[in-house]
Order: sequence, then C-alpha cells, then structure tokens
Amino acid sequence: MTSTFQFQQIGVVHSCYKQKFGIPRQPGLVTEASGSIELLPPFNRLDVLDGLDDFSHIWVHFIFHECMNDTWKAKIRPPRLGGKEKMGIFATRATHRPNPLGLSVVAIKGVRKEGKRVFIDIIGADLLDQTPIVDIKPYLPYADALLEAKGGFAPLPTILKPVMFSELALEQANSYKETYQRDLIPLIEQVISQDPRPSYLAGLKGRDHGNLLWNANIKWTAKEDHFLVTQIEFPIGEVDEQVKDA
Repeated sequence: MTSTFQFQQIGVVHSCYKQKFGIPRQPGLVTEASGSIELLPPFNRLDVLDGLDDFSHIWVHFIFHECMNDTWKAKIRPPRLGGKEKMGIFATRATHRPNPLGLSVVAIKGVRKEGKRVFIDIIGADLLDQTPIVDIKPYLPYADALLEAKGGFAPLPTILKPVMFSELALEQANSYKETYQRDLIPLIEQVISQDPRPSYLAGLKGRDHGNLLWNANIKWTAKEDHFLVTQIEFPIGEVDEQVKDA
C-alpha cells in the first residue's frame, strides 16, 4: 500500500545556471558555481540556522521543478554511458523520477540577512535557478564520506578538454567583469570543459552552442581537441541582486 505526502517549500535557489543545459551532472564538479538559498517565510529567520557556522557543507533536498509534468520510466539512458545503454531508474540520478526529488551536497560560503530576507550563500551547486528547496541538513564527513564506496558506471570524470577564448570573447569577459565585478572566465572553463552536450552531439565538431550563465549567453563550439568560446553576449535578462556578490 502506497501513501501520498505533502511537503512545504522552505527556500528557493538563486543560481548562475539559468537553464538546464550546462548544469554539471553532479555537485562539486564546478567549484566556481556560486549562488544562494533564500529561506522563505516562516523560515526566513536566523535562529533556524544557529550552529550551521560550525559546518562546512550541507545536504540540500530539492524539487526537480522543470520535470514535474514529465512521466517516469523504469529504465533510462544515462549520459555517462553515451546514451547507448539503459539502466534502472533507481540505479541513476536521472531527473525524471517517480517523485521529482533531488539531493545535492554544497559548500557553505556564509549566511546573511538583508532586511527580512535570509540567505545561505553556497559554492559548487548543480542547481537550476529558482529550484524549490524542501529541506537542509548538515553534512557529516565521518558518516557521509564513504571512501570505500563504489561509483558504479559513474566514476569521477577525469577527461576534460581545454577551453580557449577568442579575442572577442576575452574582451567581452573583461567588460562583463568591469560591469558586474564577477569573473566569468573560471566559471565558463569549468562548465564547458566537462562537455555539457547530450551524448548524441558529443562526436560533432563545429556546431555552435550556447550556455546561459548569470545574465550572459556564452557561445562556443567544439573543436578537435578543445572547446572555443567565440562570444559572450550580455546582458540577457537581469542580474539577480541577491547573488550579485555571491
């Protein structure tokens, strides 16, 4: 017999990732990815975070909100297997699940209060902007870091391609930094070097791609042995003031 449960949203993510394309497949892979969790009423109070400053990381329980209307399948094709082999849904971290729940561990940069708004600034997240948060728990290294555990078909990625910039892209990155006091280059390098393309495009060269990071559209193409950032267009939309200095 199954049961139905309801959860109250306790927070929302403000993230550099404005679209699903380009988000790393696991947390912590892009250490330049900064953002914040804004606690929503009635949880927007500092006393709910008392003691959190003694921890370096937190577990974040969230909702895959852009997959709410998608149906789940018993077997899926994980990107790590090139989209050629199927695995059971519960042997993967696929977003299309019976219940759209996600779990990520992120580093804590700090806690701040602005008027009636309370934020946990975080680093290394793999969270889409505006992701709903349903719970936060401290990360315990003695219990949560199991060094002898096996990674199955998804070991730590080790093959990363270098990312290069055209002269125009470098000029635009410098202009962006002067305007918003945010250095895009390290973030772009970490995101694109892991090849965010779907598996069916991984072998294609010369095709143009675009990633939305903060309020910039990063245009790039795959070469034989590297990725080339050709242009950085901004502003695309508005800068989120709550993560402007995150």
